[in-house]
Amino acid sequence: MNMTLFKTWLMAGIISGMGTTVHAAELRRDGPVAAVHTNGKPAYVPEYQAIVEVLNQYIDGCKQAKSHIMKPAFSDKATIFSVDANGKLTGGAIQALFDAIDKPPFHPSPEAQSVIVKVDIVGTAASARIDSNDVSGFSFSDFFQLLKVDGKWMIISKIFHTHVAP
Repeated sequence: MNMTLFKTWLMAGIISGMGTTVHAAELRRDGPVAAVHTNGKPAYVPEYQAIVEVLNQYIDGCKQAKSHIMKPAFSDKATIFSVDANGKLTGGAIQALFDAIDKPPFHPSPEAQSVIVKVDIVGTAASARIDSNDVSGFSFSDFFQLLKVDGKWMIISKIFHTHVAP
């Protein structure tokens, strides 16, 4: 192998290892995740676990239809956006989510199922995706942007897609 090709390959490996992506097959709600690796060594495990705790506050708030459970997961400056049935952008301050979750059509949904599909962490920034089924009869794909501020992970923004019921 010539040295230039080797250096290019090595640099690409280093660059691709700078962030950590965790996929659903590697996720566990109740314990550590040893499958998170950067450059072949376990990494970001405490950060991942802290992010999962934040995301679980959101999931639990949805299942119980109680905004006070999910509210601590969000920055007070957080936003929420989606596209409505007419294809138009809708959303704004996260308070709209809290107002909506506490009243019909939302109701406690202990049968709801959610999975953290992906967590991607780079330093103090992260993104995550949660897919949920049967939250008050709705199914969602939620995309979150998180930041670690003053040592604490918090959701800064949420965008989502509501799936059409079968």
